[in-house]
Amino acid sequence: MKKYMLKRILFSIFSLIVVVMIVMILVYSLIDRKVIFQSDDIWNKKFLNDRTAYEYSQYQKFGYMVTAEYGAFLKGLYGNDEDYTDNPQYIEDKNAIKNPEKYTENESVRKFIDTYKAKGYEISYLEPITYSNGQMKPGGSAALYAIKEKSVFERMWDYVKGFFSIETINDVDDPNLTERYIRFENDPYGWFAIVGSGTTHKYLLYFDNKFPFIHQNFLHLNLGVSFTRYRGEEISEVIVREQGEPKFSTVVFPTGYEESSAIDMHSLKYSYNSTGEFETTRFTDNYSMYTYHKDEMSRLANSFVIGLIATIIAYLLGLPLGILMARKKDTWVDKLGNVYVIFIMAVPSLAYIFMFAAIGTTVFNLPYTFANAVPKILAYILPIISLALPSIGGLMKWMRRYMIDQMNSDYVKFARSQGLSEGEIYRTHISRNAMIYIVHGIPASVLGSLVGAIITESVYSVPGVGTLLTESITRHDNAVIVAATVFYTTISIVSLILGDLLLAKYDPRISLSSSKGGGR
Repeated sequence: MKKYMLKRILFSIFSLIVVVMIVMILVYSLIDRKVIFQSDDIWNKKFLNDRTAYEYSQYQKFGYMVTAEYGAFLKGLYGNDEDYTDNPQYIEDKNAIKNPEKYTENESVRKFIDTYKAKGYEISYLEPITYSNGQMKPGGSAALYAIKEKSVFERMWDYVKGFFSIETINDVDDPNLTERYIRFENDPYGWFAIVGSGTTHKYLLYFDNKFPFIHQNFLHLNLGVSFTRYRGEEISEVIVREQGEPKFSTVVFPTGYEESSAIDMHSLKYSYNSTGEFETTRFTDNYSMYTYHKDEMSRLANSFVIGLIATIIAYLLGLPLGILMARKKDTWVDKLGNVYVIFIMAVPSLAYIFMFAAIGTTVFNLPYTFANAVPKILAYILPIISLALPSIGGLMKWMRRYMIDQMNSDYVKFARSQGLSEGEIYRTHISRNAMIYIVHGIPASVLGSLVGAIITESVYSVPGVGTLLTESITRHDNAVIVAATVFYTTISIVSLILGDLLLAKYDPRISLSSSKGGGR
């Protein structure tokens, strides 16, 4: 078992790396990088050299290349002097690039070029663009850059090396913070908690009455940063953050000050500037950065709730109906079930989703999108039905097939010869053995709920994980696309491993050990 699990985990990590590399090649190499500016208002407002300079900065941010700018290089040379901007030599070096014919004669320019060429960079000189009278055109200022394209291996390494991070008492770089610790404390906003001083978050681990009841800020999964819709925000935080409008409640702050507030006290982070009246009135230390409680669930929670309920409904209905079809083989019950299975499998998913949406909105007056749902719980009905019905058809089909296969087995004939009733044979023997083929897919069905249903969530405008991927593709948010790939692939790999373990537990004939005669 241990050897099998180790091999499975190592192979899974390798598979994940390969998948991420393929996605990075597709996103960064085979798609024109210019598409990232299609909905960029800042890019549309810039011209000439200013636009090119902005493109370089965005290409670096999006992970296409590494850039170095001549002005920043000069700042590094003269930065030790507080008044370096008034230094005549600095001014001369700065203005040197304005002369296309003689700029390479400047010593600082040559040093910049030689330094970065030695590191494998290419030099990009943007000549000043002027009118015929010599006046500078808007956006035509001269600029000098060193640029270096990033290979897929460099991108992969940059992504992997910071994938996990753990908060420590040395995270806060503030000499005024003298007391650093991690310890248990009573939690006035929950049950109990592990809190830190010197860590980025104050509450590292806490327990409360909100699902999943155990929460942590200690270990971070760094999936990357969004650069379009969620500019500068961690993707992992976007996925798990509550949505909607601020949700107010009575809060007693550490100073004893009490008011109606939406501040999430468990989200407190260290602030290097915490001297305002608002902070000093409410907080006793510099842990005064926060997020708000919202009145709607997170993207992850929305996807999981819809997917999990749909999965439960599918198994509760699909398996019994499949068993019934097998027991009533070739009767009207079996034929009617087959009609449903053929219909749900043959019709494109998008078609029946819109069909269910039309029936639900016109006949039952159900809301079509989340934004229009009052009360909000009604918004979950159509997505759940749209996910459950095809799953029911699939389970009916496979359960019927496996049941019929088992019905012709020798052990069934032997059980009948022993005088067992048909009900006992089906319950005790046939259905149990037929379930062997179904059990392996249960973890995938449950964990698959976390990644959301892309088409269903898009049709019903569900603010879930599935729509996050479609939004990122539309907006060309490369970091989110890669993060979604990592998330989806990881869930799939974990599902397969758990499926194997569950199958081995359910069927004693299957062993995951590598011992002779029992291996799998």
